[in-house]
Formats: sequence, structure tokens, C-alpha cells
Amino acid sequence: MQPKDRALLCAGLALDKKALDLKILEVAGISSLTDYLVIASGTSDRHVQAVAENIRLEMKHRHQCSPLAVEGMDEGRWVLIDYGDVMVHVFQPQVREFYDLEGLWSEASEIPQPAAETVG
Repeated sequence: MQPKDRALLCAGLALDKKALDLKILEVAGISSLTDYLVIASGTSDRHVQAVAENIRLEMKHRHQCSPLAVEGMDEGRWVLIDYGDVMVHVFQPQVREFYDLEGLWSEASEIPQPAAETVG
């Protein structure tokens, strides 16, 4: 699977769980860490955890893609799922505002977001 396809798939899976304010940033060429950032918000710790867990499980079981690392799942304030070429960040709004990844990567191109994936 190509990195852009993986980013779009992760974004669609986030939308399946009603993630808010979703953005996909292409940082290839300006970051040596990853090619795409998928950034989304959840309304509470449980919502953040549900969004992140849906992405992790669906990517693993339906798409045979396991993350290199998952951080922050226990607290649910900011969960990072690292697929190497795609990093998914799911935040509570106040944490997202504080760290301002969109501002940090303001020179990145934003990719149009997908429709929510149909799980079936």
C-alpha cells in the first residue's frame, strides 16, 4: 500500500468513529520522519481512544498493517499511531491547540479528506 493510500485509509477510519477537524498533511520532502500526518480530534478521552483503536484494529485486521508504535492510548489525551510513512495523531481539542502541529507544519500541503470508510 502506498503511503498516501494508507493516510487516506487511516483518515477514513477516524471519520468512521466521528473524529472531528480531520486534516491530512503531506510532509514528505520537509520531514525526514514521515510522509503524511493524519491529525484529528475527539471530544473526550474515550472518544480519542475509540478513534485511535478503530484505526489500529482495522488497519491490522482488514489491511494487514501493524503500527511501529502506539503512544498515549491509556490517557486518551493525545494518541500517536506510527506507521512509519504515516503518523496518526488523535487529540483532545485543548491538547491539539497547545501543540499546534498544523502551525508547526504550515508549509505542508493539505490532502482532501476522504468520505468515512464503510466497514463491512
